[in-house]
Amino acid sequence: MPVAFRDYYDTLGVQRSATEDEIKRAYRKLARKFHPDVNPGDKSAEEKFKEINEAYEVLSDPEKRQRYDQLGPNWKAGADFTPPPGQSGQQYEFRDFGDIFTESRGGRGFSDFFESLFGGGGTFRAGTSRAGPGFALRGQDVEADIALSVEDLHRGANRTLSFQVTEPCPTCHGTGETNANICPGCRGSGIVTKPKSLEVNVPPGLREGSTVRLAGQGEPGANGGPPGDLFLHVRAQPHPFFTIAGEDDIQIELPVAPWEAALGGKVNVPTLNGPVEMKVPPGAQGGQRLRLRGQGLSKRRGGRGDQYCKLKIVNPPSPTAAERELFEKLASSSQFNARDLLPGGRR
Repeated sequence: MPVAFRDYYDTLGVQRSATEDEIKRAYRKLARKFHPDVNPGDKSAEEKFKEINEAYEVLSDPEKRQRYDQLGPNWKAGADFTPPPGQSGQQYEFRDFGDIFTESRGGRGFSDFFESLFGGGGTFRAGTSRAGPGFALRGQDVEADIALSVEDLHRGANRTLSFQVTEPCPTCHGTGETNANICPGCRGSGIVTKPKSLEVNVPPGLREGSTVRLAGQGEPGANGGPPGDLFLHVRAQPHPFFTIAGEDDIQIELPVAPWEAALGGKVNVPTLNGPVEMKVPPGAQGGQRLRLRGQGLSKRRGGRGDQYCKLKIVNPPSPTAAERELFEKLASSSQFNARDLLPGGRR
């Protein structure tokens, strides 16, 4: 009876010429993405997980892969395949694969296509165990985001990070099976996910988009292999009034009263290290930027950037009677017309 052909290379997203290591990396990446523990209750992810394991069951085994490749490069997903009845020889004689598995080990959720090729069975196996007990495999790297405030970028900080990592299943030790059955702990993948918490000392001087590498803090290796690394991608959190301007500078919009702008004077300005006194020159205009040297962000190699104060002239929201009287006197005595500043003069 014809069955639908399965393109195992396409399932894992690799070329037909892919090496064993490339197949292994592709499988582990997809297994982490579609693992049922990561997608609880998602039937489509569960089905995809089964397809990935079936593809890896064939392509990671040199003998199975050789038999599968004998179908030729013209087969494609969706085509029908019928093993010629009674034909022996190298191309379609699969009874020897059936001998590998006992009848009690069949029905593992493999497709009809797999059953037609390999005689009714097989067990899922994790990628780290196939190379033998003496083969050490480095753990996968892990990537995560870390959100830092402007103050954290300036002074550094201590953070506790929580993220998910995968590791060989402790029940089956990464083989995917226990007592000739699919491992109940990892559902045949050979890997399990678990939460991991890590105390991180963030140095001062980081910036949005910086990447921090923590060696050996990624996923554990297999068969005694070294662990992978953890890569933290820095994301800067919005601040109530500081904004990052350029690489090392910051800016603040500073409210000033009309008389402070007109007459000048000294005002207190918030900075990353506390308030400082700044001189506003007489006749200052709204939108004008004043600089506080050395009050910006810390630099990785020492020193600091600058802080810019963009002036915003603000009137009293509810002027007192005395304030209103003073504004009225100013209006009646002043010859200044702000519209004269428009291009072309007064309108």
